[in-house]
Amino acid sequence: MAEDSLSPRAAVSLTRPGSIVRHLRYVLKAMRPRQWTKNGIVFIAFIFSVNQAWQPRDFDSWDHLVLRSILTAFAFCLASGADYLINDVRDRQSDALHPTKRRRPIAAGLLAPEAAVFWAVIAGTLGIALAFLIDWRTGAVVAGYMGLMLSYSFYLKYQVILDVMVISAGFVLRAMAGAYAIGVPISPWLYVVTALGALFLAITKRRAEVVLLEGDATEHRSTLAMYTPALVDQMTSMVTASTVIAYALYTFTAPGLPENHTMMLTIPFVAYGIFRYLYLSLSRNEGGSPEEVLLKDIPLILTIAGWVATSMAVLISYR
Repeated sequence: MAEDSLSPRAAVSLTRPGSIVRHLRYVLKAMRPRQWTKNGIVFIAFIFSVNQAWQPRDFDSWDHLVLRSILTAFAFCLASGADYLINDVRDRQSDALHPTKRRRPIAAGLLAPEAAVFWAVIAGTLGIALAFLIDWRTGAVVAGYMGLMLSYSFYLKYQVILDVMVISAGFVLRAMAGAYAIGVPISPWLYVVTALGALFLAITKRRAEVVLLEGDATEHRSTLAMYTPALVDQMTSMVTASTVIAYALYTFTAPGLPENHTMMLTIPFVAYGIFRYLYLSLSRNEGGSPEEVLLKDIPLILTIAGWVATSMAVLISYR
């Protein structure tokens, strides 16, 4: 459906009034700004370094750290947006067969593949350059992230199980970049929890795709045929339990946390958040778009806010 020879609708003339704005709107949509919520992982390092790297009452100790974290998140927005553009160019024909992905600008023929590649190069270059301006290690991580995601688009996403592990690695790289940006270490436990949590989201998304596409799964992506509902359900159970246990262990074994173990007060938020998302994924079939769930489900939003607030309160009061 989406071929290199574009329809008149796709070949937007940039000489007509409003065509440039329309073109840029399609570019922005193809970069999937709703997916950028994932880049909030960058702020984990800042949040959990309170009373170590910065003091809440000393504005001069944290204002520059917030700025560096924001810029790092923006660098990831540019880098991930570039990866989405390249991914959609490569998958435009299979996306055209998908019930929801066919609405993406490239698959729908609204944005030319050549234009998408051009903007991907621009966004990717700017993202990496910005990251290197923040810290050379942050730049190296963002560049590595882009390389990993490009490898995912061209090869790794066709490798069963490895595909979801690569997605998980992308979240760990975000957390790592956030730590490098503000010059603080992060407990290995948080990397483990981040990886498991991301793996949980990736696996539930695969399940939603298998259920949604049913017999057409192989036409969209060959690996989906290998993800049977039984296999995905088993993987989901294992990762769900592992995530909750890993976070619980983090709260009372990680160095640098309050000695009275009050971080354990945050365990119910994590457990409820995971179970709530599992309910939405399995009972309501909403696991196919994690970003939509995170932006629209009020109980989940309140849970995340409660987790952040409780974590900050504990660390400020007892660290």
